[in-house]
Amino acid sequence: MKIISTNIGNATTILWRGKEEKSGIFKYPITGPIYLGTTDVVKDTVTDRKHHAGINKACFLFSADQYPFWKNQYPDLPWDWGMFGENLTVEGLNESEIRVGDVYRVGTAVIQISQPREPCYKLGIRFKNQAIVKQYIDHGYSGTYVRVLEKGSATKGDDMVLVKQSDNPLTVKQLFDLINARKKDPGILKLALENESVPQYKRERLKKYL
Repeated sequence: MKIISTNIGNATTILWRGKEEKSGIFKYPITGPIYLGTTDVVKDTVTDRKHHAGINKACFLFSADQYPFWKNQYPDLPWDWGMFGENLTVEGLNESEIRVGDVYRVGTAVIQISQPREPCYKLGIRFKNQAIVKQYIDHGYSGTYVRVLEKGSATKGDDMVLVKQSDNPLTVKQLFDLINARKKDPGILKLALENESVPQYKRERLKKYL
């Protein structure tokens, strides 16, 4: 896997249900590295820290491999890397193979896969169509949030190298599909509840489906 774009954004005023609010989802490529801190990406904008940033969502990665699919769905948008609000656009990132809890070195940082991204209305605002939220869920390739175990910088061209694979085989895609499924697969649910890399609050929410 290789980083092909580093992206950050400024606070952008959006209109939602008749009210103005700020969002950091409008991210665009930069020429230099980004610095991955413990709770966020330095110099990036996070306007809603209840749902973004923090230990379990310090940085968001999205696969460059998914861009052709979405460009075909939305050909009239002004496409560039960072369209999904990701800090790192990664070539070869496959959520059906990456496990929750896997540890990678990227640039000088060490990161751990923590949880899939769950889309909200702000993605619909960037794509100018709220239908993308359901389409994104149905498509099943969510990108992934990571914890930053060792702070450091990452830049275009850096490889994302596996340091340690999780002993628990739960993949990012399996967790994403589980979260969104009305009927929970008991086998996948068991994996999620036993995976200590799945954030505690997420496991607590899933316990009610036992």
